[in-house]
Amino acid sequence: MSEQPILVLGSTGTTGRRVAELLGSQGHPVRAAARRGRVPFDWSDPSTWEGALDGAGAVYLMAPDGVPVDPAFVALAVDQGVRRLVLLSSLAIEEMGDERLLAAEATVRGSGADWTVLRCDWFDQNFDEGFFRESVRAGRITLPVGGVRQAFVDAGDIAAVAAAALTGGGHAGRVYEVTGPRALTFEEAARMIGDAAGYPVLFQGDPEEFVREQVAAGLPEEEARGAVEAFAALRVKGDAEPGQDVLRVTGRAPRDFADYARDAAPAWRDY
Repeated sequence: MSEQPILVLGSTGTTGRRVAELLGSQGHPVRAAARRGRVPFDWSDPSTWEGALDGAGAVYLMAPDGVPVDPAFVALAVDQGVRRLVLLSSLAIEEMGDERLLAAEATVRGSGADWTVLRCDWFDQNFDEGFFRESVRAGRITLPVGGVRQAFVDAGDIAAVAAAALTGGGHAGRVYEVTGPRALTFEEAARMIGDAAGYPVLFQGDPEEFVREQVAAGLPEEEARGAVEAFAALRVKGDAEPGQDVLRVTGRAPRDFADYARDAAPAWRDY
């Protein structure tokens, strides 16, 4: 497998970019694919699939939020000789009723290839590269999760676990819980971000305030309340428990959120 390229989907995104860079730095042949990348790949355009897969021996498998992992692509991958699949998934998908990721996990398990599932907690990088960035810059994060604790995880740690599963032995049939080293409330995370950025960042966890803000931003109220119901499952589930899989797989402890916030601070000041 070492001479076959590893196909990395979403190679311009938060995790895919890091997976591709890490594999390349380790000397593995990488085929970095994305909708607007050097190797074109689009879940909605099956004509891009065969070329991306050509000769690949392993695939880092992910799809953007709201986009299903198409079983036809997975079947084609295995037909074309892919023998290892590493799927980016998420924690608490049963509790939140995430049918998209539940279906994706079922697809890889039944694919006939060696598979590994990465169930990740909230990405640290959601705050500086993702959907919370503008909220941080505005000094206020609103999310209807109350004071429940999350084991925020750095995307670099996700990439390290993915790279190990794509290239090493002993990972087939494993579901890894990829978390940070400690569980924090969003309020605690916002405070750390504010300390690093140099201005206060407040957290509002009230569901009704979330609905009001989303409706004011143009989201239909029905959709906003649907999101509240999904997030309510996290509150019912309770505090996340940091896992040991990053340490077990990579041999090093996961990155702490405070270290992430310190290094990401320029993204919150540059505006």
